[in-house]
Amino acid sequence: MKDRLTELEIKTSLNEDLLEELNRTVYRQQQQIELLQEQLRFLFRQVQAHDEPAEPRSLRDEIPPHY
Repeated sequence: MKDRLTELEIKTSLNEDLLEELNRTVYRQQQQIELLQEQLRFLFRQVQAHDEPAEPRSLRDEIPPHY
């Protein structure tokens, strides 16, 4: 019985460590997501700030830079 209790205590301790590490990982990922969202909003505002052409352009009319 004592061995089983010791084994359960070890498993519980390992699970607590794993849970803490997972919590830290989720926290770091959330920070990265928030940073990426802010960068995306910034880029979107930059694109919106550019003057849009008066008439729509077709990509077929565009000449690639290597020609």
